[in-house]
Amino acid sequence: MKEASISNELFQRAQRSIPGGVNSPVRAFKAVGGNPLFIKSAKGAYMYDEDGNRYIDLINSWGPMILGHAADVVQQAVQEAIPGSLSFGAPTRKEIEIAELIVEMVPSIEKVRMVNSGTEATMSAIRVARGYTGRSKIIKFEGCYHGHGDSFLIAAGSGAITLGVPDSPGVTKGVALDTLTAPYNDIEAVKALAAANKGEVAAIILEPVAGNMGLVLPQPDFLLQLRTLCDQEGIVLIFDEVMTGFRLAPGGAQELFGVTPDMTTLGKIIGGGMPVGAYGGKKEIMEFVAPAGPVYQAGTLSGNPIAMSAGMAMLQFLKNNPGVYKQLEQTTTNMVNGMKQNLQQLGLNYTINQVGSMFSIFFTQQPVVDFASAKTSDTALFGRYFNSMLSKGIYLAPSQYEALFVSTAITDELVSEYLQTNLQALKEAHS
Repeated sequence: MKEASISNELFQRAQRSIPGGVNSPVRAFKAVGGNPLFIKSAKGAYMYDEDGNRYIDLINSWGPMILGHAADVVQQAVQEAIPGSLSFGAPTRKEIEIAELIVEMVPSIEKVRMVNSGTEATMSAIRVARGYTGRSKIIKFEGCYHGHGDSFLIAAGSGAITLGVPDSPGVTKGVALDTLTAPYNDIEAVKALAAANKGEVAAIILEPVAGNMGLVLPQPDFLLQLRTLCDQEGIVLIFDEVMTGFRLAPGGAQELFGVTPDMTTLGKIIGGGMPVGAYGGKKEIMEFVAPAGPVYQAGTLSGNPIAMSAGMAMLQFLKNNPGVYKQLEQTTTNMVNGMKQNLQQLGLNYTINQVGSMFSIFFTQQPVVDFASAKTSDTALFGRYFNSMLSKGIYLAPSQYEALFVSTAITDELVSEYLQTNLQALKEAHS
């Protein structure tokens, strides 16, 4: 593999005009050392950097490339939409069609509003929940990341952990006081917060499967217990399915686990990889959104016709090909089982969490069920492992605290190649 000389030159150049040289801080590679790679193109299971190196991609743009990069069905939809213009700032037929499809597929959503990012979706959902309930406070979970809205940068996950800045300057004390935090999977802590703030909590927001402290699954009945508590206390339950929506099942994690929230935030896959987000939920809640109701939210580029076309193609494909989910889970399970054999062969401490086509490896001997247990991982070992994998052509998330995403472009042959490389990288990292 060639040295990343062009990527390094671009990174140095970028720092003169872009803060830190990147537009998403998590891409800074700070946690694992080295400089970020600058990607030139991608197709199927592979990405190619500016130096001409090829990588098997297990990030897939942080989830949305469920069919692999530049999937033909999505590419064709985009190409057909482009001649009609890139943006109108006015309603289109496609917005209705994709809204109807989302309502059909996602159990909790009776009405949906399109936005431009997952952060915009979660910020808007919280505002609507506050407007609907007339309450101010929210409960979130330590290590869960819901974008960079002020309310969420309290004990945040993902990039905030990676950069070592879990509580960001610029977030006011007033905002911080309205955000209550509990350990993930700890229902008693949530009940205690609700009791101590009786009648003040507007919403509980969480990733039903956490993907931003590494992959952490909900414990049995945790989601159902939250549902029961919210019903008892008049609290709006919000599932942040920006990662899991349409990836774990046609109806997302809420379909997989059989628990229906009051509101859901979506992103990534519903744009087929283009910038997009959405929030939706019960009709009586969504009727509070302007212009139907008093809670203001708007965006000129929301419902962008190109993004809607890409997302519509993706969702229709997934709806019409439900076997995709079994294929993805089987491929991912084969990878995980092979990794476990490699780790056991070397006598390394590890925990691997998996659900469907998402997984994370933690270099710790204890189960990882929350943020505290995730932080017991040997991050130095992970950094060595990451860099060894990268040097051998496997592109992983550059942080211990991220999930990996498998696409349908990962064949059995690529699984074998991945596992051989995995064993070599583990040996190098451990030595």
